[in-house]
Amino acid sequence: MSVKWKLLAVFTAFAIMMGACSNSEETATTKTEKKEQTAAEQREEKTVETEKKEIHYADVFKQALVEMEKAKQGQKVDFDKVTKLYEENLQTLVQKRDAEFQDTLDQHITTALAAGKDGSLDPVVVKQIFDKLMQKVFYTTIKHEFTEVEENWANKEEVKKEIEEAKQFYAILQPTVEKRDAAYGTKLVDAIDGAFAQIEDAAAKDDLLAFSLGKQVVDKTLMKTFYLATGALPHGYASKAANAAKQDEKEAKVEQAEGWAFYQSVYPYMKKHAPEEADYILKQFDLQTDVKTLDPAAINKAFVRGWAKVALHEYEESKESWGQDKSVITALEGALFINMMESDLKALLGDQAYASLNDQAQRYLEAAKAKNKAEGEKLLSQLEATLNTAMEKAK
Repeated sequence: MSVKWKLLAVFTAFAIMMGACSNSEETATTKTEKKEQTAAEQREEKTVETEKKEIHYADVFKQALVEMEKAKQGQKVDFDKVTKLYEENLQTLVQKRDAEFQDTLDQHITTALAAGKDGSLDPVVVKQIFDKLMQKVFYTTIKHEFTEVEENWANKEEVKKEIEEAKQFYAILQPTVEKRDAAYGTKLVDAIDGAFAQIEDAAAKDDLLAFSLGKQVVDKTLMKTFYLATGALPHGYASKAANAAKQDEKEAKVEQAEGWAFYQSVYPYMKKHAPEEADYILKQFDLQTDVKTLDPAAINKAFVRGWAKVALHEYEESKESWGQDKSVITALEGALFINMMESDLKALLGDQAYASLNDQAQRYLEAAKAKNKAEGEKLLSQLEATLNTAMEKAK
């Protein structure tokens, strides 16, 4: 391995090591200033800052990517320009999400940009790390906005504003969703558009449950997008990296880095309920792993086992909270994780078995809404049996 790639491996290992830590440190100056502000002043400052910068997030993100895209044409990237764009426009948003989700994305991004500038990382790889990690920031910001909606549900104007902000951040991610639709023939964009329409209607009708269900569709459809981009067959970055490794190891490493960066958006969720599978996938995308040994089929099966475990967890929560809104919400989440594995489950179980499983998931959701416990228990037994069978076949 060349010095360049050794350094890249070191960076990736460091990033993974730090992934569970929070990087919410502030400068001494910032701390001093905040101590002098009242809570009201801080809230006002946050609102003004958000309103001022939200308009520019997409434009600044695009400007940074355009500059770094020069590396693919063999041109010199102005990393001072990119760093300035990041620090003056994006970094505050990243740090807020780091503090909220116990992440270290700001540290990852600033480390990558510095390494791009000093030449210790391939600029093409730096661009992919920046691109995909910023996409995680936009994704978690959508989640943040939805939390704000719930916390301010009684304030209709505030709710409307937060939903609009969530839509603006989704607009930045939409090209990634469209790319997966084109590759897999899915209708993810339609699903998200429909969910946002449901969310807006729910807000207008003061229907918090309908909002919560729409929120889950947006969230899990974006998770499906990131899954399709990483471990799904045959167009995920696991497959792309393995195929590229047969011809060009440098290009394969770029694909592997893209897979690693995209995977960061779903890794924490899978880690909670399927740690063995989550860590196996992470290790495969780790740039210390020889890309020639990367196994797309094994990664795909790990994803299937992981998502199946997550789905079973959601159904267990639905059972435990039967009769409450949470039971309906987790029932929908179970169905969405089954949908996440649609092509995989068809390959493992057959089209008819998947159609039956999907039908059971929808009927269970309706039973949860109707609080029909007898019907729910019967369907839950069938769902659990099929998901356990899928996990066995995916070993």
